[in-house]
Order: sequence, then C-alpha cells, then structure tokens
Amino acid sequence: MSILFLFIKLLYHLLFSFSEKSLTDQNPNIILIFADDLAYGDLGVYGAKGWTTPHLDQLAADGMRFEQFYVAQAVCSASRAALLTGAYSNRIGIHGALDHMSKHGLNPKETTIAEMLKTKGYATAMVGKWHLGHQKDFLPTKQGFDRFFGLPYSNDMWPNHPETKNYYPPLPLIEGEKTIALLEDQSELTTWYTHKSLEFIEQNREKPFFLYLAHSMPHVPLFVSDKFRGKSEQGLYGDVMMEIDWSVGQIRKKLKELNLEENTLIIFTSDNGPWLSYGGHAGLKGSLKEGKGTSWEGGIRVPAIFFWPGQIPSGSVQKQAAMTIDILPTLARITNSNLPKLPIDGRNIWEMLQGKSMPEKPYFIYYNQNELQAVIFGKWKLVFPHMYRTIPAGSQPRNDGLPVKYSHLPLEKEMLFDLSTDPGETKDLHSNFPEVVCQLQEFAEQAREDMGDKLTNRKGTGAREPGKIEE
Repeated sequence: MSILFLFIKLLYHLLFSFSEKSLTDQNPNIILIFADDLAYGDLGVYGAKGWTTPHLDQLAADGMRFEQFYVAQAVCSASRAALLTGAYSNRIGIHGALDHMSKHGLNPKETTIAEMLKTKGYATAMVGKWHLGHQKDFLPTKQGFDRFFGLPYSNDMWPNHPETKNYYPPLPLIEGEKTIALLEDQSELTTWYTHKSLEFIEQNREKPFFLYLAHSMPHVPLFVSDKFRGKSEQGLYGDVMMEIDWSVGQIRKKLKELNLEENTLIIFTSDNGPWLSYGGHAGLKGSLKEGKGTSWEGGIRVPAIFFWPGQIPSGSVQKQAAMTIDILPTLARITNSNLPKLPIDGRNIWEMLQGKSMPEKPYFIYYNQNELQAVIFGKWKLVFPHMYRTIPAGSQPRNDGLPVKYSHLPLEKEMLFDLSTDPGETKDLHSNFPEVVCQLQEFAEQAREDMGDKLTNRKGTGAREPGKIEE
C-alpha cells in the first residue's frame, strides 16, 4: 500500500509539474486593454442599454468576467500607476491626474509589466493614453516599452477644455519620443490606436508580445469616427462605446487570422467609473453609488474580462474581489517571471482565473493626497469619514459636453456595507457587525503604518518617491 501511495504521489507530482511547465513555458501573447472612464454598466454583459457591445460580450462569453473588480484609485494617473506596477499608487507617490505642468512621473526605479516581460523576451508596445509623466524621462520608452504611439495625458488637456480654456497647450500626439502632430480633431483617435495595435501584432507574430492599449475614450471630450457616428440609440457616448467594441473585435479578428488567439491572453478593464458631472457624455453606473473621483463603488468598481482559450474557463463569472494591482503578479506567475525587487501590493490571482476560490485579501482605497477612505475585504466594505464630491440634488444633467458643478459632502461617520447584497451602499451595518468592523479597522491600521493616511495624519514607512525632474 505504501508503495502504491508513493507511486500515486510521484505521478501527481509529475502531472502537476507538467501542468506548471505547460503554463509557464508557453509565454503567451498578452494584450491589456484599458479604457478611460468606462463605467461598470457600460458593456452589454454588464447591463448596458442604449448601445451594443457584441465583441466585448463575446469576449466575456469566451472567457471570464469579474463582478467585483476594482481600481486602486478612481482617477487617471493614480489608477494607471497601480495597474502597471502592481503597487498602490500612493505607495509609489503618484496621485491624481498629472498634466503638462507636472515635474514628476512614474519613477524609473519602479518595475512595470513591460519591463518584467522584456526579461522573458517579449516585444512590448504602448498605444494610447500614457498619463504617467509627459517629460521625456518618464515616457513609455523609458519604462520598458519598445514602442509608443499616443497621448502623454488625458484628451481634455488641450486648449478647448470647457472649464479652463487656453490653460492647456495644444494636445501632442507622440510616436516614440517625438511629437508627430498637434491634435485639433480627435475623431480618428480610436481608429489610429486600433491600426497601430494591429500593426504591432502583425510585426511580432513570431515572438511573444505584450500590447498595452489604453484607449483615450470614453473620457470627455467624446469623439467618434464617421464609421460609428449616429449608430447608437443613446447618442454620442453610445457611438463611442460601439467604436471601442469594434476595436476589440478587430484585434480578435487579427489574432484569428494569424493563428495566435489560442495562445493569447486578453484583459479588458477600465481606469475608473463614469465622470458623472458630464451627464449624457458619461457612462452607466447602474445601481452603484457615485462615480469617478470618489471611493464609492461607482468610482472604483469596473468591468473586467479575462480571456485565454484552454486556460480560463469560458462563460465563467468570478464573484471574488480582485484589483488591477493583481495583474502584474498574475502575469509573473503565468510567464514564470521574477517579481519586482521593490515591494508591491498585488497578488497572483491565477487560481481565480481558473474558477477557483482564494482566501480573501484586504484592498485599500485611497484618494486625494494619500487619504485612506475605505477598506474592502471580500463582501465587506468599511468607509471612513471624508469629504466626497457628488452631483447636487436637482441638478439637470447636460448632454452637450459641458459639466455641471459638483458639490462636496462630508461623510461624518464610519460606515460598513455588505456589498454582496447592497452594492449601492445604502444600508449601514456598522452597529450590526462589530467584529467585522474591528477586523477591517485592524487592516486599516496596518495600511496607515505602511503607506500613511492624511485623514489621520499618519506618515507611512513604506511609501516611495515618484520620479522627479531636476530643476
């Protein structure tokens, strides 16, 4: 019996080793698509009405979609910093949205997904909105990307901004490290991004590649090509969404033509929720509370789809919580890459992507200049007193690309929500579950000691500096 047991154990070890080898030796192509201000309810499979997203819905049907997937902060630069490094953006000194006046950016000492994958022989390209420093020392070509085509920051940071006209300079379109045009019209932006992505895929068909496609849309100002103008029932926002969906379809079509789809991992998600002050030019938050620029679910919960034939079960739904900081360590697991030398915060969620459950992990939601505003642990969310922005009651939403003014409200007490039954954060359970509150408070204290918290005047010991331009 003991010999049989040893034989079975050895066989299991060999099979497990083969499975590990078959996964890590493939070096799959990786395409990470990151939309801008695309809301949780903006895809058909997440309940969108007024427009259709057949290609993204099919991607979800062929892969896995997450119901509770988060960004680290609900604002442009901070969200992207966390995505590309696997570290909370406040840990690495990136807050808010950097503009043309910023003298800092993502520190070259940080390791990006692109830099990690280049050690495994990947070709790398960044297409779209960068927003981690417009200075030459901080551009994608200095952060592990072989190629860059796109904008250095948000597409509203140009002279036509509706609230700060002529504050921003002309909007530069950059290829590599050179400005190749100053944009006066953005109608072809999504098409250009798509064609550059297809070109990169075609040229690197014989080697593993990593494509980071960060669409500028549906961030305002909204622009759409003639191909999709007037196609949706909703109007311009719906047209823009349909063009983004078309872009995903074009990428899948190219992969199939080149017989690459079977060994390609596609990830689609967004940098934060909808910019609600823009009314009809913003996305659909559904039953979630608030939107971009807040730590409520409407700001930080985003759609997420993972697709990899034969590796990720098709038509699957993952209900466990995860965050964009988990993507880098998961890709490290898939490609057998070394993790960054500097500490990161994400974890490998490969088991989740196979439809398995994992122990819950606390996720810390920061905003502004290092304010710890919430802690999420599985279905539980503890929100701390802070000021947040909201659309004033009675405000009439606009549909002309001009925003209404936000008002700012104080959350005056700590609140606990069960997100499994109340994703709209309407019922405070703080007094009902004191043991849960205590546990999440302990998690928060650990974060404050590590990364600091301006709300409680704490300075963390584990925070790092961004890259800075010497004056």
